[in-house]
Amino acid sequence: MKEPLLPTAQSDPRDRVIWALRRAELAVQNLKDAQLRPVGMAASHYALLMSVDSEPGLAGATLARRLNVTPQAVASLVARLVERGLIERRHHPRHPHVQELHLTSAGRDALQHADTVMERIEQQVVGLLGTQQSEKFRLMLETLASSLPSVRDGETEPA
Repeated sequence: MKEPLLPTAQSDPRDRVIWALRRAELAVQNLKDAQLRPVGMAASHYALLMSVDSEPGLAGATLARRLNVTPQAVASLVARLVERGLIERRHHPRHPHVQELHLTSAGRDALQHADTVMERIEQQVVGLLGTQQSEKFRLMLETLASSLPSVRDGETEPA
């Protein structure tokens, strides 16, 4: 098996895969923010609503770990979304000090509207890369996400 090519001390850091990944991440983030703004949502709100929709009853601390943000940041976002009527807090049936998060019907409507915007962004990316390359790229990113060590939940070894 051939040894992987590693960057040398003389290589330009801007030629690294991780730098290109970061630049792409920022470009997509900026596009999401710009296109979600007219529908009254930030990309961070969308991520939180998607997470709660996919796992109703999440607690704030778990949600913070999933979104890779501080519990304080999640608490602030949740407070804004509760105020807007998009999320509701419910007491956990066995743990009265734990509050579960659930989408309201208005939250589901807002998420559906925002997801239409996200589908257009997805189509734009697929249009740029092509269908086959997009799927290949998605699988490569999934491999990275599932194989690299994570600090989430105390994990320090590859999955």
